[in-house]
Amino acid sequence: MKRASKILGIGLALGLIMSVQAQAQAKIAIINLKTVFDGYWKTKQSDQLIKQRQQEYQKNRKKMLDDYQKANDEYKKLEDSANDPAISAEEQRRRRQAAEKKLMEIREIEQSITNLDRQFRTSIQDQIKRMRQNILRDIQDIVDQKARTAGYSLVLDQAAQSVNQTPVVLFVSGLPDITNEVLRQLNQNAPAGAGTAKSP
Repeated sequence: MKRASKILGIGLALGLIMSVQAQAQAKIAIINLKTVFDGYWKTKQSDQLIKQRQQEYQKNRKKMLDDYQKANDEYKKLEDSANDPAISAEEQRRRRQAAEKKLMEIREIEQSITNLDRQFRTSIQDQIKRMRQNILRDIQDIVDQKARTAGYSLVLDQAAQSVNQTPVVLFVSGLPDITNEVLRQLNQNAPAGAGTAKSP
């Protein structure tokens, strides 16, 4: 029994030593994914496209709100004029009908604004998600390529945060940083005027 425990203890010790040696041989690099993401020309282009869509949405919404305000003012005038005792009962009835018609128009504008808001929120969220996924795929491809070429077995994101908004990587010393290389490669084919950030 003692011999079996001794053999088991030796086996565990050897396994631990081999594991430590394997870790010592593993090549690790770091990257600041936030710097790369923000500095990539496609991110800037995506931000501009999103901003343009938001401006277009605000412009359309403002026009609808102006129409809504105008329709409300007209409705109030029709309501007031329909209660004018100086006009005939027939004219009062006609003006009330016009006011009811205007009220229906107001309800339609309200519904149109609600639909516009809902459709914009859904479509802009989908667009942002798609753009983000495409950008991250580009970055991932370059990181994979560089890691394989340099023989890295692990690349850590120095900017990563936990669910508690605390840093995942607390201390790094002496590890190669591939942030600038990745950013430079991503931006090397940027179109003129793309406003790419220079590598820090």
